[in-house]
Amino acid sequence: MTPIETAIKMTLDRWYGSVASLDKVLNVLTDDQLLKETAPGKNRGIYLLGHLVAVHDDMLTLLDLGEKQHPELTEPFIKMADKVTTELPSVAELRDYWSGQRALHREKFDQFTADQWFEKHTAVSADDFAKEPHRNKLNIIISRTSHLQYHTGQIALLK
Repeated sequence: MTPIETAIKMTLDRWYGSVASLDKVLNVLTDDQLLKETAPGKNRGIYLLGHLVAVHDDMLTLLDLGEKQHPELTEPFIKMADKVTTELPSVAELRDYWSGQRALHREKFDQFTADQWFEKHTAVSADDFAKEPHRNKLNIIISRTSHLQYHTGQIALLK
């Protein structure tokens, strides 16, 4: 394995480990627990789960892997704060979306070559990428891993 392949594997291992950590938390929480606030006046678990599904759905377009699976989640879970709308999918639906998304990401990521991970993502222009080659697809995984870990910690407070 080359050093580049090792770095990619390390990054993806951390991604998959973080996904597994959220799964572990979700597996011990009831749907009713996910309807509660993580702390008084803070986001509810349902909002955080929906937010993660919506953000990870965006990764499909950012990584040029296809269209979003659930574009209807962008408005309530990315553009709006928690409790602004009451029209949300159920916790059970969000759990299903998360599970399907997890499998789809693994399938798509497994098809990438090492070179593809270092290509520009779709939110950066070719000119900007030429100046800032670190704005690549692998960096999306790194930033989304940190984001996932942060919100997993919040959701874990519902135990």
